[in-house]
Amino acid sequence: MTALIRMRLTGFVQTGRAAAPLLAALVVLSVLYGGGQAQAGEAYGVSAAVLFVVLAWQTKVLLDVEPDVQRRLGRVAVGGTAREIAAGLAAALLAGLPLILVAMVLPWVVNGVTTPGPGDPSLATGIALGLWAHLLLLLPAVTLGALASRAVTVQAARGLTVLVAGIVFTIVFGLKSFPVPWIAPPVMAAARDTVGGAHLPTLTVTTLWGVAWTAISVIIYGRMRLDRA
Repeated sequence: MTALIRMRLTGFVQTGRAAAPLLAALVVLSVLYGGGQAQAGEAYGVSAAVLFVVLAWQTKVLLDVEPDVQRRLGRVAVGGTAREIAAGLAAALLAGLPLILVAMVLPWVVNGVTTPGPGDPSLATGIALGLWAHLLLLLPAVTLGALASRAVTVQAARGLTVLVAGIVFTIVFGLKSFPVPWIAPPVMAAARDTVGGAHLPTLTVTTLWGVAWTAISVIIYGRMRLDRA
């Protein structure tokens, strides 16, 4: 599996496909932070929500790089579809970490974070909440991108439709006014939770929500992949 993960990451980088999501993240986050300074938690919360879109798209791009025949050969080489699926998801998770690093560092480069005032959460709290939000949302972003990948959707147009629809529904369902937000990943909830400091019960619920949504999505993805194997 390690060799398959390395091969997928190498192909993703050497073909130049890794450049587009990275540039998109730099442009979008630079525009976001260029709008003015904000508290670290608030800035990172919005950053995590925006990066969710880029990470989901990047996952689809990474998984679509591999030709169908090569994917079948990889399945044989690692000893089954489940291991091949795990290798793909692991590669996507690893590919997302550099973008999260960029998102955590960029606000300091463009002076997008303001110094906390009296009564505001500390800078360390804001940074910790930002890291939590980015890492938490990486999980559902990867599974959404996987569900939109060619291995599941077959056709490029269908995959793009799944990706865009998933992103739109995530935003709409994440609004405070929506009655059952649990059917979407906690993108908007995580962004809201980073504002005003850490509240452990709220963070715990949002974390469990994100992990549960990811687990269910992985099961659905695995079932669809097995049906097409």
